[in-house]
Amino acid sequence: MGSLTRIDHPAGAAARFVAAKRAYTVRNVPLSELAGLRSDVTPKPGDIVLARVEQLGQHQHLEDSTGRRAKMWPGDEILVAFGNRYAPDQFEAYVPANLQPCHLVAGGGVAATVASRHPQVRAATAIAPIGLVTDAAGGPLNLRRFALEPLPAPARRPPVIAAVGGSMNTGKTTTACGLVRGLRAAGLRPAAAKVTGTGSGGDRWAVADAGAIAVLDFTDFGYATTFGASVAQIETILAQAIARHTKAGAQAIVIEIADGVLQRETAALLGSARFGQLVDTVVYAAESAMSASAGVAWLEARGVNVAAVSGLLTTSPLAMREAAEALVVPVLRLEALCEGGFVRDLVAGLRESVAA
Repeated sequence: MGSLTRIDHPAGAAARFVAAKRAYTVRNVPLSELAGLRSDVTPKPGDIVLARVEQLGQHQHLEDSTGRRAKMWPGDEILVAFGNRYAPDQFEAYVPANLQPCHLVAGGGVAATVASRHPQVRAATAIAPIGLVTDAAGGPLNLRRFALEPLPAPARRPPVIAAVGGSMNTGKTTTACGLVRGLRAAGLRPAAAKVTGTGSGGDRWAVADAGAIAVLDFTDFGYATTFGASVAQIETILAQAIARHTKAGAQAIVIEIADGVLQRETAALLGSARFGQLVDTVVYAAESAMSASAGVAWLEARGVNVAAVSGLLTTSPLAMREAAEALVVPVLRLEALCEGGFVRDLVAGLRESVAA
């Protein structure tokens, strides 16, 4: 582990932790567990870091545990977690090899070094790590230590429907919300989970507001982001989310999978045998008719059952007509998902395949 490099007297560190702005990604870490700081350890994904805001850029607010977007100022100290980020519309970023100056690459509280960015976004907010946060014994604190306790697989589970898409911002979260609303309209108690992506509470609260009785995401299982995680780790997140929601009494479960089907971790998960065992069907969110046609074909070639297409393309009547002419599965606006008829029939057809 190396010798402990004290940056503050412990009492001084504790005062800084209390005063710092704390991000969504570290919301499950009790302040009482934060004991000290050290600078002589190579950071890993999920390690908690106290950092100073140097120069504001793309992210000028830090999302806290309640969803409040706290305005940041240069000189602020923030508690965030290291993590890799995959966001074609924003940043590609990786955990650095040391505590060098780096960037805040997600408003939910992810620190990394930017490797590339979309030209339409501003440069990332620059931060200077002060030190990795440690426990009382001097060991770096990682989010995995505060993950929910694992549950055994249930003997039976409710129907599971996943919202997947062609890329970022194709309407996956909106589709997930529509499925939740439709399940409520059908008289069921739905739960929801986001199993891949970058730590942020927006999607979590969106499905909660849509009527999910319980909501989880990968941060509950110790991950600031899932970019770079193994397929086995992501399968475990998926399985544990389903186990917890089943125990909570959910009658149907809606899963959101981030990014597009060609993203590395997403593609690996969708093509895995475990995914086929745990997820009964998917609704594909597309931004265009071509994306809908190619995406459905890609999924079906991997044995994934596609129930319908929805998403951004449904804002255009012409794009909807093009997609409908190219596909066998229905193309549905948000309103059609919400009203409950389609979802009621879908779930009724899945009741025969609910063994975990």
